[in-house]
Amino acid sequence: MPELDDADKAVLIALLKVTIAADRFPMSPRIRRFKAILAKLDPPRRASEPLPPPKPPGELSAAFRKKRRR
Repeated sequence: MPELDDADKAVLIALLKVTIAADRFPMSPRIRRFKAILAKLDPPRRASEPLPPPKPPGELSAAFRKKRRR
């Protein structure tokens, strides 16, 4: 298996993305295989958004306040 440098990987990633987007049958075995290869070359990045801080014990949630208004 030959090692690819970053430029080669970028070209392959771009080609796969264009091919997947332009295909008429997105659930075909060929496109599913391309998506699997793309996931290996360019794994999706997780959002590094922190969770909100916990609420103080006495504060009601927005959903509970809305329910209580009824």
